[in-house]
Amino acid sequence: MNRLSIIVVLGLLALGCAQLSLRQPECDSPEAEEAALVAQDYLNGQHTHGYKYALNRIEDIKIISKPDADDVYVVEVDLLETDCHVLDPTPVANCTVRPKALTAVEGDCDVVLKRVGGVLTVTAFKCKTEESTEDLCLGCPILLPLNDTKALDLVHASLATFNNITVNTTYSLLEVGRMSTQIVSGGPRYLAEYVIAEANCTNDVCVPLNDVMANRGICTAKGLGTAHAVDCKMFPVMVPPQDANSTYVFPTSHVRTQNVTRKHGLRHYKLTSIHNPHITGLLSAETASESSEVVSVATPALLNATASVASTPAADTSSASVSAEVPVVVVKRDVPAAPATVTDPVLLIPRCPGRVRFFS
Repeated sequence: MNRLSIIVVLGLLALGCAQLSLRQPECDSPEAEEAALVAQDYLNGQHTHGYKYALNRIEDIKIISKPDADDVYVVEVDLLETDCHVLDPTPVANCTVRPKALTAVEGDCDVVLKRVGGVLTVTAFKCKTEESTEDLCLGCPILLPLNDTKALDLVHASLATFNNITVNTTYSLLEVGRMSTQIVSGGPRYLAEYVIAEANCTNDVCVPLNDVMANRGICTAKGLGTAHAVDCKMFPVMVPPQDANSTYVFPTSHVRTQNVTRKHGLRHYKLTSIHNPHITGLLSAETASESSEVVSVATPALLNATASVASTPAADTSSASVSAEVPVVVVKRDVPAAPATVTDPVLLIPRCPGRVRFFS
């Protein structure tokens, strides 16, 4: 039994074992997919910096049922970083997952959900975010700390270039998303992605507007110092609903003009690591998944043949092997109409983990 299974069992004991039932559907089943996508969207909603994450694989799922109570789902998901910033209203389904060669960032999360009135809601989660460097190639970009001096010089120089070509609007740096360096024939080249926002400027001091209607966008810069290229794309502006009964929660912008990062040496933003684990007792200390080993199952014909061989004494034609004091017991057996055949073992498809959507 793996760690997650043990934790679930202990959680069942904590909740009271009377009349509890535990189901373990396949990781690619519709109900597993539904729970995983709800978890994905909720985790992205809690993620206030950096980029959105897309579901890559469902590692495990368990559903706990109790009479007169809401079903509880415990799902383990593998997420991959996309190129859509959290302030970008583009649905994560339409975002591009970063390839491994560009240093993919992965999130492994255990999420507890509850179905209330037919709707799944997240009650607790625990996440671990790491960058994958196993597929880095010679000459591929390498992630830099988000406070790297030379890369930040590129950010500020390229933003000044962009402001010089805009009309009637000045933009200010809102957040550095990622920075990297790449060795090319002319030496090191820097790459930077950063979010900008429409700014209010007074005496050459610009402050990003914290208005939901303010223009925001993401810029990609390449080069070194003054020799650079920059391309900025504005996010779609989300118009507030006119109907008083309609609600829309706008992404919260966190202005960072002094300290670009909160942690020295940070190379990427991490998912929120933990939320309310104490209210369920169903979250493991670390993510774990069901074994994906293929199980071999012997067929009835194979079992019958094995039993026959085991119970039949070996024949010996020598007279010394026959003793009058130890009689040989002969068991009469019905002759089968056809000889038993031994077939290949049946390979069962593992219940979990599920399919890989992008790469593993």
